Amino acid sequence: MKRRSFLKSTGLISSTLFTPAFLQSFACKMEASRSGKILIVIQLSGGNDGLNTIVPYRNELYYKYRPLLGLKKNTLLDLNDELALNANLAPLKNLYDEGQLAILNNVGYPNPDRSHFRSMDIWHTASDSNEFLSSGWIGRYLDSNCSGCENNYNSIEVDASLSLALKGNKRSGFALENPDKLKKITNNSFLNKVAQIDHDQENENVAYLYKVLTETQNSADYLYQKTKHSKSHGQYPNTPFGKKLKTMAELVTADTDTKIYYISLSGFDTHAYQIGKHPKLLKQYADGVEALIKDLKSNSLFDDTLIMTFSEFGRRVKQNASKGTDHGTANNLFLMSGSLKKKGLLNEGPDLSNLDKGDLIYKVDFRSVYATILDNWLNTSHAGVLGKQFNKLHFV
Repeated sequence: MKRRSFLKSTGLISSTLFTPAFLQSFACKMEASRSGKILIVIQLSGGNDGLNTIVPYRNELYYKYRPLLGLKKNTLLDLNDELALNANLAPLKNLYDEGQLAILNNVGYPNPDRSHFRSMDIWHTASDSNEFLSSGWIGRYLDSNCSGCENNYNSIEVDASLSLALKGNKRSGFALENPDKLKKITNNSFLNKVAQIDHDQENENVAYLYKVLTETQNSADYLYQKTKHSKSHGQYPNTPFGKKLKTMAELVTADTDTKIYYISLSGFDTHAYQIGKHPKLLKQYADGVEALIKDLKSNSLFDDTLIMTFSEFGRRVKQNASKGTDHGTANNLFLMSGSLKKKGLLNEGPDLSNLDKGDLIYKVDFRSVYATILDNWLNTSHAGVLGKQFNKLHFV
């Protein structure tokens, strides 16, 4: 059995265990602190309805296809003469007006897949639709010998488990919900006693397992020490998403040596009664992001931070019989920073007169977004990470 398969089968690849004494030699260095750029990726899980997020309010076809779900112009926030922002995203309008938000429309990939799981895998791995990869695009960035990527806490997902996007072939990111809780778990007295037992160091799987465990212990110690005096006083929404963002802000402002943060907001699979669900989700997202950005700005970090928000696909153009929308294809994507080189609407809105069996046709490959971030923000060669060349968009 391969070492990684062994870890997955035992469930011990997560970040919640102890360190055996005999592996202290593997301990990662704790003295480093963050330098350079920060990337925050926000995933809207379930397939966000892009047409009711960035609304083509001047297009008659939009209202023809959505007689109940179409949002009226007087409820929207104008971006230009053709497109408007959902009013529940009002905090993003302020960023847009200040030149700190860029919006890409019609983002997708060739031969789109409408399965949540498969489409998310494609976004996570940056694969073609007919290609199956076991490593994520961020994980392969960590693999690429990037400077300052030696420790697993250099890339953190604020969650109980690690997404495929952060899993590399040699290095992976680190999942945690809260540094204080993680520290308490790793300090569990029973686990510490077990750690003193003489383990079989000759077995490759066991040795590798305990190497992962010691990295977990040291990462827990590092993050706890860094954040114990760095508690955010920002006013975050009292929701699971808001609490995750607050934890993220405390990690960022504590000067942890973390380059990439990853976080998800679920619930966007709005097949039925979308009008009552979707606006609340957008407001929860926008209110949380507003609080996060205020924190970053108050600590003079927003210029060095890029926030990317995506969803695995959009929704079909036509509403369904359940007053909702079904799985679609191309979608919009948000980019936020104090250092955008291109801002506002970066391309034209969706073409509702030219559909593919009722779905939007993509015009921007999402891997061009990744290529731009890898080359221009994370300072690495995107072709080496993504496996091929893609056109760059130069928003940073």
